[in-house]
Amino acid sequence: MQLSQSFTLPSGVELKNRVLMAPMTNFLSNDDGTVSLNELDYYARRSGGVGAVITACANVNAQGKGFDGEIGVDRDDLIPGLRKLAASIHEQGSKAILQIYHGGRMCPPHLVPHNETVSASAVAPEREGAVTPRALTEEEIEQTIFDFGEATRRAIEAGFDGVEIHGANTYLLQQFFSPHSNRRDDQWGGNVRDRMNFPLAVIESVTKTVTAHANEPFVVGYRLSPEEREEPGITMEDTLQFIDVLTEQNLDYLHISLSQFHQPSMREKNPTKPVIKQIAERAGQKVPVMGVGSLYTPNEVEEALETVPLISLGRELLIEPDWMQKIESGEAIRTKMPKEPSEDILIPEPMWTKIMSVPNWIPVEK
Repeated sequence: MQLSQSFTLPSGVELKNRVLMAPMTNFLSNDDGTVSLNELDYYARRSGGVGAVITACANVNAQGKGFDGEIGVDRDDLIPGLRKLAASIHEQGSKAILQIYHGGRMCPPHLVPHNETVSASAVAPEREGAVTPRALTEEEIEQTIFDFGEATRRAIEAGFDGVEIHGANTYLLQQFFSPHSNRRDDQWGGNVRDRMNFPLAVIESVTKTVTAHANEPFVVGYRLSPEEREEPGITMEDTLQFIDVLTEQNLDYLHISLSQFHQPSMREKNPTKPVIKQIAERAGQKVPVMGVGSLYTPNEVEEALETVPLISLGRELLIEPDWMQKIESGEAIRTKMPKEPSEDILIPEPMWTKIMSVPNWIPVEK
């Protein structure tokens, strides 16, 4: 099976197989951003089989905290807990990748200083109850770029094998790339190429930090959402231009955030080719592409690996923590979540209640 084959990333880090755990918000950290015991148990339970675990997003500064119970990487005093998290993943035999991000205008006001959300421009997201953010100043933009570098340094000191820069799912890096949320007329906004400047500066800050602080190969990945529904919003043509530039940034992978792996464009009137195929073809052999989205069975993953070399599993690893081990031993796997929590699945509260309360988000046994 392709999924069991090892894969060496451009940095030289070798993954023992081609399946990774996708980053998923778990609401399990302590209120001060420190790692909780429940969180350590949750990750350890899902480590071992997969080639690498990509953690839930960790905010790089206080202004970027987007969830209750979110892990933090914005202060040096968080490093000891992060070190325990990396170790809990390593002890089971998987690589550990910390996802780093800033929530921008999507942050709940009660989680950020002065109840003040920020973004590229003072444009509210199109959702019920949304507040209008304040546009970041030039100085704040430079500070945030620096903060991504500092977050990377902390990840290195904590023993992680890499970081994933979260440029997807409507958060700050995407907000700078989006013509909906970025109406700036300085160097950080304008045409599609100029709207890339902030994410590219963040990538540069991260990669320079890796060069300065990492003593061995260290993974730098980038996650992106290829389209937006808003008008104006990110189009596939915007994203394909972005892919052209991202493939020149010495990244280890591009992680394409999709709800369905094979989904077509949600903006084009008569879409013909799945989004992931368009991106994989555009990236070519320059940088590995990772896909995700409603893949549950080994056959589905094998088919997906015909398009991209790496796959991340999210919901399926919540349902079946031993997915990879059972595939390799020939055991039957679960593809639907039991109605009640169990020690075997090990999804602590409040995560269990939150994921089960979202209609149709996860398949559930009848």
